Amino acid sequence: ICSISGISLSSAPPVVGALLLWHKFEKVANKKENLCKRKTSLFQTQRRHKECSHLYASGRRQIHSRMSTVASSLQIELVPCLKDNYAYLLHDSSSGTTGIVDPSEPGPIIDVLSQRKFKLTYILNTHHHYDHTGGNMELKDIYGAKVIGPFADKDRIPGIDVALRDGETWMFGGHEMHVLDTPGHTRGHVSFYFPESRAIFTGDTLFSLGCGKLFEGSPEQMWSSLSKIASLPDYVHIFCGHEYTLSNAKFALSVEPGNNELQSYVARAVELRNKGLPTVPSTLAEEKSCNPFLRTFSAEIKGSLNIPETASASEALGRIRKAKDTF
Repeated sequence: ICSISGISLSSAPPVVGALLLWHKFEKVANKKENLCKRKTSLFQTQRRHKECSHLYASGRRQIHSRMSTVASSLQIELVPCLKDNYAYLLHDSSSGTTGIVDPSEPGPIIDVLSQRKFKLTYILNTHHHYDHTGGNMELKDIYGAKVIGPFADKDRIPGIDVALRDGETWMFGGHEMHVLDTPGHTRGHVSFYFPESRAIFTGDTLFSLGCGKLFEGSPEQMWSSLSKIASLPDYVHIFCGHEYTLSNAKFALSVEPGNNELQSYVARAVELRNKGLPTVPSTLAEEKSCNPFLRTFSAEIKGSLNIPETASASEALGRIRKAKDTF
């Protein structure tokens, strides 16, 4: 019940084991996975399977233990939606304020709110795409929640009440939320950064081992957005909008196979997915070490993709993005 496919890691070297497992994962990719909801507090990280009565200790306990040095009452719970989307339930235990980041669909959100006995206060959208806003109107109608979104996308966010600009600080209960313009995937994309809780919600700008496709923006915009996120402290946790890690890992390993940290990261990600667990969040430190879109300086990546040494960071990112699009 707790395994999505009955796959277990072999005694082969980590990356070899990962490569052997990908084919088996692809066979079950279109089947309904036994995904879990994940609740992260500052002092512990636990995952509960929907089908199981017991708790799984985080395989990333060492990473999450870094958070225990800062007091915070913000709880973060991952809510799987659609095929591979992640929405995030936020709850300020001090004030009772509750929010949902990027609700793809209403059903899973209503279920978790009912289970937790929370009333939804806010809906936070990183960008206008339907798989991030599809639950807005029904959730707003049911709970009277206010919709918070980017000013640049205010005409494309269903039900928007509060439009925020780059650099604004907005209070979520007792927690400061900093708004960062992060265009590239869309022209109005933003990310929501909670410095006290060491968490950033990046939507479809930065993924684990990847970045969003450039539907409305340019490589220059995406590089600027990624650089803005990369300037945050290394311990910040990246809560992205999709479970794309294994797919992204294939490409990352193809362009930088000699990256030992990437190999270890992929092995851990495969193990998590083998258990039906999410690979999210990652840390910014991990992304800097492993994500090809934050490693435009890498000689190995440039060599793999024939990127000139004289290419700027944004030019290199554009080449990497094009290669990923056709991978």
